[in-house]
Amino acid sequence: MIPGEIRVNDALGQIELNVGRKTYNLSVANYGDRPIQVGSHYHFYEVNEALKFDREPTKGFRLNIPAGMAIRFEPGQRRTIELVEFAGKREIYGFQGSVMGKIDDMISTDNSTDEKEAN
Repeated sequence: MIPGEIRVNDALGQIELNVGRKTYNLSVANYGDRPIQVGSHYHFYEVNEALKFDREPTKGFRLNIPAGMAIRFEPGQRRTIELVEFAGKREIYGFQGSVMGKIDDMISTDNSTDEKEAN
């Protein structure tokens, strides 16, 4: 073995990420004057306000890219991205503080509020 060498088992084939999780495709535009980079596990609902898109459906979702990676949005750039739902306990804390707790409770609360307003 060579120092720093990484050996993989070719018999395993491709590694599939996030198999069986709900995904969501979305068009996003950077209306800001500076590049914006979003990391793989950042709660997409809470990204920089200069990124314009329909935010509400992105609660509980993050970028569907490998851990540690990021996507960069240049000023004026529009791109289509794929998001994947958070797994595990689905508790989200921090980021911009817009969501602090169990995401499923917040989504169901938002939907019931929308239904009441519609009636």
